[in-house]
Amino acid sequence: MKGFALEQITDFTDFTRGGDLTEFLKQTDNVFNMNNCRSHPVRVSPDAQHIHAILQKPKRGLVTFDRIQRVAVAQSPSYLDTGSALSVPIVELLYLDSGSKDSSALVAVILENGKAEFWKYWERKAGWDLLQTSDLCNSSRAKVVSVCSSGKFIIWCEERAASESVSAFPAARNNFRYCICKRTYEREERGVRLGGVKITLHNSPCYRVLAARGDVVYLLPDNQEAAAGNGSKFFLTWSPKQDRMTISSVCKGALLSKTLHSTKKDSDYKTMISECVGMLATISPPEICSVAPTSCGGLLLLLSSGCISLLQSDGVLRQIYTLALSCPLDCSNQISMQIYGSTLACIVYRTLYLVDTSTGRLLENITLKTDGMLFLNSREKNGIHFLSSTGMYLVKELGVDPTSKQLGCSDTARPDAALVEAVFEEACRYYQRRSLSSTQLTVEKLKSGGMFQAPIALSSILGVYMKTKKDSELPQGGGGYSKLLASLGTELESLVALEQLKASVVSASDRKLSISCETLVGQEVNRLLFSDLDRDNLLYLNVIFKTFPREFWQALQASLRLGSNGEGFLTAKAAPEVWKTVLSPVQSAPAPLSSSQQQTPSNGAVPVFELICHSLFTFQPKWLSRFVELAQQQAGASSWNHGGKESPESVPLYKRALRVLPREGQAQELQVELLLCSQRPNAVMQAMRILLELRHWESVAEVAQRFSQQSPLLNKEIFTTLLCEVSQHWDLDPYLDLLWTLCPEDMTVTSILNIVLKSLPPCGSEHKPFRTDRNQMTIGMLKPLLNKVLQRETKPSQRYADILQSPSFPPPTPPRQPHTVPRSVTEPAMPTVSAPSISSSVNNTSVDKGCSSPRHENK
Repeated sequence: MKGFALEQITDFTDFTRGGDLTEFLKQTDNVFNMNNCRSHPVRVSPDAQHIHAILQKPKRGLVTFDRIQRVAVAQSPSYLDTGSALSVPIVELLYLDSGSKDSSALVAVILENGKAEFWKYWERKAGWDLLQTSDLCNSSRAKVVSVCSSGKFIIWCEERAASESVSAFPAARNNFRYCICKRTYEREERGVRLGGVKITLHNSPCYRVLAARGDVVYLLPDNQEAAAGNGSKFFLTWSPKQDRMTISSVCKGALLSKTLHSTKKDSDYKTMISECVGMLATISPPEICSVAPTSCGGLLLLLSSGCISLLQSDGVLRQIYTLALSCPLDCSNQISMQIYGSTLACIVYRTLYLVDTSTGRLLENITLKTDGMLFLNSREKNGIHFLSSTGMYLVKELGVDPTSKQLGCSDTARPDAALVEAVFEEACRYYQRRSLSSTQLTVEKLKSGGMFQAPIALSSILGVYMKTKKDSELPQGGGGYSKLLASLGTELESLVALEQLKASVVSASDRKLSISCETLVGQEVNRLLFSDLDRDNLLYLNVIFKTFPREFWQALQASLRLGSNGEGFLTAKAAPEVWKTVLSPVQSAPAPLSSSQQQTPSNGAVPVFELICHSLFTFQPKWLSRFVELAQQQAGASSWNHGGKESPESVPLYKRALRVLPREGQAQELQVELLLCSQRPNAVMQAMRILLELRHWESVAEVAQRFSQQSPLLNKEIFTTLLCEVSQHWDLDPYLDLLWTLCPEDMTVTSILNIVLKSLPPCGSEHKPFRTDRNQMTIGMLKPLLNKVLQRETKPSQRYADILQSPSFPPPTPPRQPHTVPRSVTEPAMPTVSAPSISSSVNNTSVDKGCSSPRHENK
C-alpha cells in the first residue's frame, strides 16, 4: 500500500456481548452479500454505536449489540432482543429521523405481517425500551415485502391478498398484486404518531424500496418476480414529497418522468408504464449484480460486466469505473459499495477498491483478510468505514487528515489533481502509440518503477504552478522553479484556461454558452485555416462543421473576410495562407455532404473547400458561384498553386462545388451558375442543356450571346444545339435574329438543312411537343439564314440561287446533270427551278421529313 492504510477502530471488546458478535459474524457466510438487502442480517446504526443482527433461520428474532459508554451502567443493560418469540419474520430495521431536540436513537422494527415496533435507546441506562406497537398497513391480510424510511416518510411495498387486488384481470394477479404505500410519522416524547396510509401505486409488481439521502427513493424490481417480462429492464426513482416518479434504465438513464396525482388513473402502475412500453421492448440492459443508495442521493449500480455506474438524483447515469476481475460477477457474489466524498469504495472478492469519482482513476486496491461491509458513520462523515468479523476499520490516506475532505458527491475534481491526472493520461496515449508492445499502458505502470520521468516532472510543475496561482507570486529561492514556470507559462495558462472553460460550460446559462461556443469555434476555425492541415486537424475541422454548423459559418465569414461590394457581388479578402489551405488538393473523392450522395473518401474527412461550399449553400447560396470564381482566380494567380497548372487527374473546383449540391433535381439554377462560372466549353453546353430543359428561353439567349465569342468551336456547338431546338417548337422564335447572327463562317446551306431535317419530329406523331401541323418549321423561317449563308459563300451554288430567285410556279423540270444533291440532305433530290417559280410560294411550303402540309400561319 502506497497511499492508504487500514486503522482498526474496535475489535468489539467495547460492545456488549462482543464475543457473541464476533462468533455470529464468522458463522454467517452470506453476511456481506449486498445483492439482496432482505437477506442481509447485519445493520449498523448511523453513529456506529449499535449493531443489529436479524435472525431468520433456524430461529427468528433480533439481537442487538451496543457500544459501552459507561462501565457503571453497563453491568445490567436492557437489550433490544426478541429472541425466538417472533412468529413472523422481520423485514427491516429502520433508524428514524431523530430531529434536533432529541438525539437518542429511535428504531422501527417492521414485521412481515405489517406490525411495527418502535424502540428507543436511553443513554442514561444504556438500554432499549419499547415505546409502542402499531399497524403499518390498513389491511390485516397485507404482507410487507420491503420497507425503508426517507425524511418523515415510511415507505413500503406490500402484497395484497387476491380478493383485495384492484386488478380486474385474473391472469395478471400473480405478478401485479403489490402496492407501493407511504405514511408520515412524527416523533413525540413517549411514542410515535403515524399519519394516514397513502397508496402511491396500485397493481404493481414486487419492488425493493431503497432510500437515499434527500427526498429520493429507488424502487428496484424483484429478480425472481420480474425475470419473465419487461419489469427487469427498468427501475423507478420516486420523490415522496413531490410524488414524482421517474422510469430509468441501466443503459439509457431516465426514460420518463411524470407527477402522480391523487386520481386512481395516475396511481395505476400499468397506466404509468404504458407510455414507454415501446421503448422498453427495444432495450436489453445488462444484469445488475449489486446496488447501494449513496449519501449524496444517488444510486450505485454494479453490473455483471464489472462496470460501476452512478445514477444521480437528476436521472443522469454516469459510468465511474470498470473492475478488472478474473471471473465474471453474478448475484451471489459478496459485494459492498458506498461513496465517501469524492471517493468510491467497493469490496469485491475480499478486495477493497478505492476510485476517484471525478476522474474514474483507481486510487488504491487493498486486499482484506475477511469479507467486509461498508457503512456510513455520521460522526466521521469523511472517513471510509467497513465492518468485518475482526472489528470495525477506518481507511486513512497516509499524510492527509481525513477530516480535511468534504463529504458529498463531488461533480468536479480539484483543478490541480485534474491537471496532474490529465498529464499522465495524455502521456499514456503518447507512449502507447509509439510502443512496440501490445500490453496496455496504464497510469499505474507509468508511475511505477521510476520510468517515464517526463510526465512525473510535468505533474510536479503543474502542482507548483497551481499553488503559485493561489499565492499570486512565484516561489522564492533557488530560481529553478521560477525560470521553469516563466518558460512554460503560456502552456500552463492554456491548460488552466481549458479546465476553467470546461467548468464554465457546465454551469453557464444558454445565452452565455452560445456566446462561448461562437467564440471558441471562431478561434479554432481561424487557427486551423492559418495552418497546414494534416489528417487529424482536417478530421477535427469536420467535427466542428457537423457539430456547430451556424457557428462554423460565422467563423468562415470572419476568417475569409467575406462581404459584398456596392453592386451586391461577393468579395473575399482572405490572406494567401488561408487560400492555400482552402484550395488544398484532394487525394480522393470528397465525402458527400447531402444525404443523396453515397461516395466516401478513404480517410473519412471532407476537404476544406467542400466544407466552405456546403456552408455557403446552406446559409448564403447566392454567394456560392461567385466564391468558386474567386477561388479559381486565386488558384490561377497564386505562385504556390499546389504544383502549378491543373493536371488531368485533378478535379476542377467547379466540379468539387457541384458535388456539394443535391443531385435529385434540386438547386438546378445554382448548378447552372457553377457550370457557367467555370467558362469551360463542356460545362457551358451542359448549362445550356439544363436551361433548355427548364424552358428558360431568355436565359438561353443570354448564355448563347455571352459565350459565342469565346471560341469558334463553342460558337458552332451553341448554334447547332439551338438550331435543333428551333426545329422542335416555336418558343425560341423571338430570338431567331440572335440565332442567325451566331451562324459560323464555315456553315453551309447543306449542313443547315441537314441539321433541320434530322431534328424534325416524324409526321403524324402523337407525342409531345407537336400535335398539330401549325407547330412545324417552314422554309420561310429559314429564308433569312439561308440568304445570309448564300451571300457569304465564295462560290455560291447556282442550284440554290435559282430556287430563291425563280418567279415561275410550278418550277420546271430540272436539267439532268452528272452530279446530284447528296441523299443525306434530301431524298429524293430536289430539282433545280428558276428563281421566280419559288419566290411566290416559299412562304407557303412546309419542310417535313417524309411528308408535307400547307402552312396555316406565316411567320
